[in-house]
Amino acid sequence: MLGTIVNVLAICAGAIAGLVLKKGIKPSVKKTVMQAIGLSVLLVGLQMSLQSNQIILVIISLALGGISGELLKIEDNLHRLGLWLQNLVGKKSGDIASAFVTTSLIYCVGAMAIVGAIEDGLTGNPNTLFTKAILDGVSAIFFASTMGIGVIFSCIPVLIYQGTITLTASFLKDILNPFVINQLTATGGLLIVGIAINILELKKINTGNLLPAIIIIVPLSYIVKNLNLV
Repeated sequence: MLGTIVNVLAICAGAIAGLVLKKGIKPSVKKTVMQAIGLSVLLVGLQMSLQSNQIILVIISLALGGISGELLKIEDNLHRLGLWLQNLVGKKSGDIASAFVTTSLIYCVGAMAIVGAIEDGLTGNPNTLFTKAILDGVSAIFFASTMGIGVIFSCIPVLIYQGTITLTASFLKDILNPFVINQLTATGGLLIVGIAINILELKKINTGNLLPAIIIIVPLSYIVKNLNLV
């Protein structure tokens, strides 16, 4: 859990720094930096999505994940949680709900979050999550300076998500083979692409409702691999 704990602390520190520097950063600089982050997130997502050579599995997982997410209303529930936090904090300035949802998805859905947490759980090596912590901490500065205090609350799902993967990784050792991880990475990569599109304000994509896809892809890939269908 050391890697996840450091990651959480980095997000909090970055968010606090961003709030402190908020008034000292010009709107034009904030906008440009957010566009740069959006493009960077897009690049990361595209690189991740190319990890799979079985794209049909990714498509099926995204389709089933989208159906599940819509039925569970994940995006609405995340937004509702953000609004509850907004009311709890009592801030009228800044969209806490939007900041919470956006940054939670960015920090949770990614190759480093998944592979790093697995590596930490299976081998006790937190180096991948340490690297992710640096990236998340830096981006949190700019996210918080632009989007407000809601960014700091994203450390909660990061702790739960990565911590859960780390603690259960040893029980999934036989399932999480390289083939499964590649499909998982590609699926997460496409979700990251959707997040980048949202950041760049090109189109609103309900990436929250697609989150079940990263769960569905694991047993689906495992079954296909063990039946020698690939």
